[in-house]
Amino acid sequence: MIPSADYIRILPELVLIAFGMVVMVLDPLLPEHNDRRGLGILALVGAVAATVLTLVQAAYRGSAWFGMIQVDSFSIFFHFIVGFVASAVILASLEYLSVQRIRLGEYYGLILLGSVGMMLMSSAVELVLIFIALEISSISTYILAGVRRRAAAGAEASIKYFLLGSFATAFFLYGVALMFGATGSTSIYAIAATLRNGAPVLAYVAMALMFVGLGFKVASAPFHVWTPDVYEGAPAPVVALMSTAPKAAAFAVLLRIVFAAAAPGWFWVVWCSAVLSMCIGNIGALVQNNVKRLLAYSSIAHAGYLLVAFAAAKDIGISAAMFYAASYAVMNLGAFIVIAHFAGANERYVAIDDYAGLGRRAPILAAMLSIFLLSLIGIPITGGFFAKFYVFSAALQSNLVGLTIVGVINSAIAAYYYLRLIVVMYMREPRDQAPMIAMPASVGFSVAAAAIATIYLGVLPGRVLDYALQGARALIK
Repeated sequence: MIPSADYIRILPELVLIAFGMVVMVLDPLLPEHNDRRGLGILALVGAVAATVLTLVQAAYRGSAWFGMIQVDSFSIFFHFIVGFVASAVILASLEYLSVQRIRLGEYYGLILLGSVGMMLMSSAVELVLIFIALEISSISTYILAGVRRRAAAGAEASIKYFLLGSFATAFFLYGVALMFGATGSTSIYAIAATLRNGAPVLAYVAMALMFVGLGFKVASAPFHVWTPDVYEGAPAPVVALMSTAPKAAAFAVLLRIVFAAAAPGWFWVVWCSAVLSMCIGNIGALVQNNVKRLLAYSSIAHAGYLLVAFAAAKDIGISAAMFYAASYAVMNLGAFIVIAHFAGANERYVAIDDYAGLGRRAPILAAMLSIFLLSLIGIPITGGFFAKFYVFSAALQSNLVGLTIVGVINSAIAAYYYLRLIVVMYMREPRDQAPMIAMPASVGFSVAAAAIATIYLGVLPGRVLDYALQGARALIK
C-alpha cells in the first residue's frame, strides 16, 4: 500500500501531468485554424499551480516511492526554478505563437510534460529513475526545437539536438550500468555507502561516462558543439526554456551524483570542463553577430562558471552552484523572451545590428534587455553579481586560486560582447527596416517577472542563499 504522503511528495508533477494530458486531448478537438491561445492559458494555470504546490511539499519532506524520490530543501529549490521558468515561457509564448502563425496546442502540452521530467530529475535519488526523467525532459525539448516546421533552421536544430542528445544519453545510461556493476546498486545513497569502503576502477569509468551525458545537457565543453546551431534554429521561447530549466535540472542531478553519491574521480574532470567552457564560450561569443548564437556561447561560458562551484568545498560550493543556477535561469530567461518578442515574424530580426536604436524606439524593451545583459556580466544590484561573487568566493575558500583567476579573466572578456549589444541599442541610429515594437501584456508580464527576480537576487539575496545552504546540507547529510 502506497502512503498518501507519497502522492503529495510528487504533487507538482501530478498536476503538470494532468494539465498536460488535458491540453493534448483538447488540441485535436479544436478547429484546425483556431487560435490555441486558450490552451496556452490552461497550460499557464497548470504551470503556476504546480509552482505554488511546490511550497506544499515543504511540509512533507522525506523519502517516497520505495526510496526513489527524496523531497528536501534541495529538490524544492529546483522545483521552484523549473515551475517559474515554465510559467514564464508559456506566458511569453501566447503572443509568439500568434506572430509566428504556429497553431500547435501540443506545444504547451510538451512544455508541461517536459517540466515533469525536469522536476523529477531534481528529486530522484535512483539512477534509473533519473535516466527516465532525463528522457522525459529531453524528448520534449527535441520536439519543441523543431516546432517552426516551415523553417529549415528549425528542422536542422531539432535533428542535431536529437542525434547528439541520443549519443549523450547512451553515455549516461552506460555509466549507470557500470556504476551498478561496480557497486551492486543504482540508489545514490547505497552507492555512497559502498564507495566509502573504496572505489573500484569501474566506478571511475562510470563517473566519466555519466559526466559526458550530463555535460551535454548543461552545454559544458567539450560537449557543447550542438549549442550554437540549436539555439539559432529553435524558437526563441523554446531556447529560453532549454537554456534554463533543463540545465538547472541537469546540474541538480550532477550535484547529487558528485556529492550525495560521492562518485569518485570527479574533481579534475569538473576542473578541466570548467576552464574549457569559460574560455571556449567567451572567445566564441566575441565573434558572433547573431544574438541567439551569442547567448548560446554565453551559456557555455556560464556552465563553466557554475562548474567552478562544483570544484569548491562541499556545502558552500553546492549552495553557490544552486544560487548561480537560479540567477542564471531568471536573467537568461528574460533575455530570450525579449529576443523572442523583438525577432518578429519568422524571427527575421536576430542580428546585433537589428537592435540599433532600440533604446529610442522601444525604451522599456531596451531597458529590460539591458538589465539582463548587465546581470549576465555580473554588475552589482543584479543577481548575476552575487552569483559570480559566491562562486568565486567558494573557489577561493577551497584554495582554487588558479581556477578563480581564469574565471575572473573570462568575466572581463565577456563584458565586451554584452556591452557591445547595449552600445548598439543606445548609441547607434535606428535601421529603417527594423520594426516598431509594442509589447503585449503577456510578454510584458513575463519580462517584468524575470527582471524583478533578477533585481531581487541582486539586492536581497540572503533568503535565497540561506535556502540554498539548507539544500546543500540536506544533500550531503
